[in-house]
Order: sequence, then C-alpha cells, then structure tokens
Amino acid sequence: MAVADFVHLHVHTEFSLLDGACRLDKLVERVKELEFPAMAITDHGVMFGAVDFYKMAQSAGFKAIIGCEVYVAPGSRLDRKAQGIGSKIHYNHLVLLAENETGYKNLIRMVSDAWMEGYYYKPRIDKELLERHHEGIIALSACLAGEIPQLILNGNLKEAREAVKWYVDLFGPDHYYLEIQQNGIPDQLKVNAELIKIAREMNVKLVATNDVHYINKEDSHAHDVLICIGTQTTIDDPKRLTYAPEQFYLRSAEEMKALFADTPDAIANTLDIAERCNVDFDFKTLHYPEWTPPPGKTTMNCLKELLCEGFKVRYNIDVTTDGEELHYTPMTIEDARRLPSWKEPAEGAGEEELRAAANAAVELIIARVNKELGVIAQTKFTSYFLIVDDIVHFAHSHGIN
Repeated sequence: MAVADFVHLHVHTEFSLLDGACRLDKLVERVKELEFPAMAITDHGVMFGAVDFYKMAQSAGFKAIIGCEVYVAPGSRLDRKAQGIGSKIHYNHLVLLAENETGYKNLIRMVSDAWMEGYYYKPRIDKELLERHHEGIIALSACLAGEIPQLILNGNLKEAREAVKWYVDLFGPDHYYLEIQQNGIPDQLKVNAELIKIAREMNVKLVATNDVHYINKEDSHAHDVLICIGTQTTIDDPKRLTYAPEQFYLRSAEEMKALFADTPDAIANTLDIAERCNVDFDFKTLHYPEWTPPPGKTTMNCLKELLCEGFKVRYNIDVTTDGEELHYTPMTIEDARRLPSWKEPAEGAGEEELRAAANAAVELIIARVNKELGVIAQTKFTSYFLIVDDIVHFAHSHGIN
C-alpha cells in the first residue's frame, strides 16, 4: 500500500468545543482512506480526545500524535487583564506536540495548570510554564492567532524575530518550527512571506499545516453554523467570525504538496516530526495514585498509626506500633467482654482464665488486622486507603455526610 508523504500536525476535533467539527470516528476513517502514516490532534486548550484518538488510530493502523493548541498569556497566566498590542490581547495560540512520554507528561501538566491557575476567557499557560515544562515537546508557531503572526501583522518585525529567538533558544532548533498555511486569507499570505524570510535568515525550520477544523470540503457550511452557535450569532450577521470557506478541511497529501510547491521543506518536515513523535499509552499496567508520607516514614507506617487510633476509638484497645509490629496493652476483663471476638470461658473460670480469654480476644482482632495489612501491602493498596482516609476526614471536617 502506498503511504502519503505528508502528515497533518494541526487538527481540531469535536473536542475543540464549538470550533472543531471533526468527529473522531469519521476523522480516523478519512485519515485511513487518504493513507496518512500519522496524524496529530491539537484541540484548543484541552486533551479530552487523546486516549480515544490513540485507540482508534491504533486500530486503523496509523500513528497517533498527541498534541494541544494551547493559549499563551502575553504576560503571566495569573494576570486577569488584557495586555499586548492595544491592550486587547488575552492570549496567543501555540501548537505543542508530545515527542515522547516526558513531553506528554509535561503537556498534560501545562494544560492542567492552564485550567487551574491561568483561566481568563480561556485556559492559559505562560512562558514561565513553558520554561519549566518544555522538555520532550515540539512546538509550532500556530495560526494567525499565534504570537509571531500577530507581531508580523502589527508591523513589529523586530519583535517577531526576538520572539522567534526566544522560542528557538528554549525548545532548541530541532524542536521549534515556523508554521505556514495556505487558506485563502490575505493576512496569511503576508504572514507566510515574512515567516519564510525569518526562517531563511535565522535558520529556523518551516512546517506546513492546514489548521483542520472539518473533514471534507463540503462540511464548510456546517462548520460555519457551528461557529455561529459558539459565538452566539447568526449566519446573517455581517460582523460575525468567519473562516475562509472550503479551506480548513483534511486535505490530501497531493493537495498539500501542490499548495506548498515553493516550500517543499515545509512538507518534508511534517514527516520528520511525525517520525520523532512516539507516545505509547499503557492500558494494562495499573497506575494507582501515590500518597506522600512525612519524611522518615512509609505509607505502611502511617496506615498502622491510623489503625492504632482506630483500635482505641472502636474497641478501646490501647495499641502502639514501632513501624513494623502492633503491640497492645492488656485490657480489663470488663472491656474485653464488649469485643466481638470475646469467647466466654467455662462457668466458674478463675481470674487467670478470664485474663487469658481477654488477651485471646484482643489477639484475634490484631491477627485479623495483620492479615488484612498483608493483603493491602501485597496488592499495593496502602496509598489508596490513606487517600480515602483523607477524603473522609475532609468530608467530616466540612460537615459533609
């Protein structure tokens, strides 16, 4: 079977909510029909579709590249005000692709922080996060909403070059690409010309994308309607957000090569990037969350300490631990008789027999606990029990039943 010599690296699926119109199942079918060896998904600010896409791509026989088109705050992600040109910019776009497992972990870390710390109109990262979590990631300069294209469109050509240098210095010359598109938008032609000029001047690599938002050319109108829903307007509104019609679909490799005939390196680089991106999901190994014990202790030490507290509350048994063994203080016969494990000695038993019965009742409970602890340790569930204890403690302390 012939394999297409181009790979789409900028694709929005149904998980780019109210913007992407590519249903994953139909998208995967079309990728297979066009014989692409790989494809990336780069949804806006989210990675909801990564796992489903990976599974579908595996079944269809092509490589899944996991990415995200993130929103980058012009200043700090913690700022809640517009900045930049005309003080109207809340964020710029940047395409990030996971090259390996480290990159995937860094990508999900940044996307999580964007939602938890940087949300302002959109979930935003910033350059501080990029500095901390750029390892294992390949970056593309993105569409017209990217930082570099915006600087170019506003005539800030020196600042555009300074920004390119910042990204190249951070990611490395083999991990940062200037993204060019051919979509019929006049501003795109202006940006392309300057990006190509910068690439040649600064020895930065180019990459061709189509910023895919729908699968087939004829889906353009349906996508237009989707954009109207997302922006709460109608088709008849002349001021509404529009995409150039019949441009942002999953073009074939031949179509892409024809569009970028003057920059064949931008096409070839898609294959190079695809070959380098290798993230495999392990669905067989169980990955439990880990509970972090205080310094000098293990999770089992901490669980046993909680058990000692529970012995006192539940059974009024004084139990201590040295970190390994459980030790108990003998109970009174009266208290021992309240234990569910108490077995009454024969009638007329003396003090010694009653004391032995009390100790036996306690030892039976401790033996059962030790057996359960062994099972917990063997199945590696210690952290799970401690996490559940934290949840229950939080609920009780906040009046939650």
